[in-house]
Amino acid sequence: MKKVNIAYWIITILFAGFMAFSGIMDAMLVPDAVSMMHGLLGYPEYIIPFIGWAKVIGAIIILIPGFPKLKEWAYAGLFIDLAGATYSNMSVAPKFDPAAFLFMLLFMGFLFASYFLHHKRLKAKAAM
Repeated sequence: MKKVNIAYWIITILFAGFMAFSGIMDAMLVPDAVSMMHGLLGYPEYIIPFIGWAKVIGAIIILIPGFPKLKEWAYAGLFIDLAGATYSNMSVAPKFDPAAFLFMLLFMGFLFASYFLHHKRLKAKAAM
């Protein structure tokens, strides 16, 4: 149980940190974030802060103990964000870029690992 807890917190903190950092950049309309989201991907500027705040809130929720239903929704929302980002990047790229795809898969891997370990922790607590 202790190894699972340590792995869960390491992976979840790293993942939540990435999502929160990228979300803050979007929410604050940092020029680099706007140029990527609006200029490269074609998203309207008004949606960028909304996506940013959603990422930040989702990252906070997966870090807070308890709130099992809310945590499920947060994981689902963060997955949809990453899947949408992957699809958007692949849609506008002139040709398939394996590096960009693998970069997104890395963070999807962190998401799935965090989610899997979260449920493993819940099952271990229920068995006690």
